[in-house]
Amino acid sequence: MKHTIVFLDRASLIADMRAPSFAHAWIDHEQTRPEDVVARIREADIVIVNKVKLSGEILAQAPRVKMIAVAATGTDIVDLAYCREHGIVVSNIRGYAVNTVPEHAFMMMLALRRNLLGWREDVRAGLWQRTDQFCLFTRPVNDLHGSTLGLVGYGSLGHGMQKLAEAFGMTVRVAEHKGAATVRAAYTPFDSVLAEADVISLHTPLTPDTRHMIGAREFGLMKPSAILINTARGNLVDEAALAVALRSGRIAGAGFDVLSVEPPHGGNPLLDLDLPNFILTPHVAWSSREAMQTLADQLVDNIEAFVAGVPRNVVT
Repeated sequence: MKHTIVFLDRASLIADMRAPSFAHAWIDHEQTRPEDVVARIREADIVIVNKVKLSGEILAQAPRVKMIAVAATGTDIVDLAYCREHGIVVSNIRGYAVNTVPEHAFMMMLALRRNLLGWREDVRAGLWQRTDQFCLFTRPVNDLHGSTLGLVGYGSLGHGMQKLAEAFGMTVRVAEHKGAATVRAAYTPFDSVLAEADVISLHTPLTPDTRHMIGAREFGLMKPSAILINTARGNLVDEAALAVALRSGRIAGAGFDVLSVEPPHGGNPLLDLDLPNFILTPHVAWSSREAMQTLADQLVDNIEAFVAGVPRNVVT
């Protein structure tokens, strides 16, 4: 049997893709507009997707689809309920970003704790050149060593964060689920983590329960010196509330690699923040060349396992 494989957004992955070991026809589309999805997957057996949304309404018009291979860890773009009901296997990528995302998060943490952007502004403004001593003391510098990192989400990325944090001499607190009635061993109540942490880093998937899990109330619990890092999903945080918290000094800074709508069209409150204590990068924490190649290899592994009758990395 020859399988038809359609990759809807091949431009989202810069890596060498090896050919699967079974008979197949492989069709790449660099990008796919929403109105073109149905036509492109109607004859497909296997669909590869990174960020193109696959709703139940779309999938109902493509009855040949038996597998969706998500070229990412997050699966909020796929209607999982429809797939369960109609026997469509959904597999995702796991563990590929265990180095690249923590490194990116720590890059932002270091820059914010040590006021890197602010120092650059001051040098450009000539403040160092006009001072009477060898150094400039216009902004505070804080070490990561001895500070507390609060982790929200404790999968492979959370564990990767903990490994780096301990190497820096940080204390790590892992947050229990928000609103949980009981607290598991080695976890700390969600609100306590927010109140105690010097740096809070988000590594949890986007679900109805985690949407806007950080908002005005949560910013009110944080230390004024706290920093928030988000390399997970934009909608975990109420972006308008974050903008207020940063402008008002409610928290000391934030580093974000994600927004609620990507790419951001029609404005976003975070795009207007021209502050030395806010860093925004365009969803690239995951995208080291090494990580993308690992992702590509695992993607083909998932497809081959499905065709062999032993699906792996199945999302239920």
